[in-house]
Amino acid sequence: MPHCTVYDLGLLEYGAAFDLQKQYIRQRLEGVEEEDRLLLLEHPPVYTIGRAGGEANIRIDAATRAQLGIARHEVDRGGDVTYHGPGQLVGYPLLSLTPWGNDVRRYVRMLEEVGIVLLAELGLTAGRKEGLSGVWIGQEKICAIGVKVNRDTERGRFLTSHGFAFNNEPDLSHFGHIVPCGITEFGVTSLAKLGLALPMDELKRRWTAAFAQVFEVEVEIDNHRT
Repeated sequence: MPHCTVYDLGLLEYGAAFDLQKQYIRQRLEGVEEEDRLLLLEHPPVYTIGRAGGEANIRIDAATRAQLGIARHEVDRGGDVTYHGPGQLVGYPLLSLTPWGNDVRRYVRMLEEVGIVLLAELGLTAGRKEGLSGVWIGQEKICAIGVKVNRDTERGRFLTSHGFAFNNEPDLSHFGHIVPCGITEFGVTSLAKLGLALPMDELKRRWTAAFAQVFEVEVEIDNHRT
């Protein structure tokens, strides 16, 4: 059974978390580190633009963003524009996909399944939308997914970075200033909007348990900052 260490990083600025991911992937590519990790955290308010995104999907200018206290980062994950902020559980699985056949589509579907399993435990029916990533409740997305696959050609494997953002009780009004994931016809939701917000520690515990179940991994919790 694969082993994965889960690190709770609390509230961490986006750029610092991005640097952590890049540093760790470099270490794995160099053979310095081999541990699979799952980083769980929250970010201060920030818009991130993925490889498929563009500035046009942010509907406010830099001055308005500054007034709202929302940072902006261009990143190397897949997908378009999204929002991260307090009350949203963000997770960065830093995994070798070897146990899952280096199958990126399978990996994304498994991340979605973690959210679906967690929500089912709360009595909510969630699912997928054809042609779109993420976890959906009706016509609204509750969990966004955007990943990067780093090719380790020397060892013949894929290493993952970036991951998911699950809406527990973030400020959903901040989504109103962007076109989330470049999708105009559907909305976003949260556990709070559905009347089921959880303490963040409980949500992290539930997500970790569902992750262990879906990925069939043995998890170890390390609460020290990595």
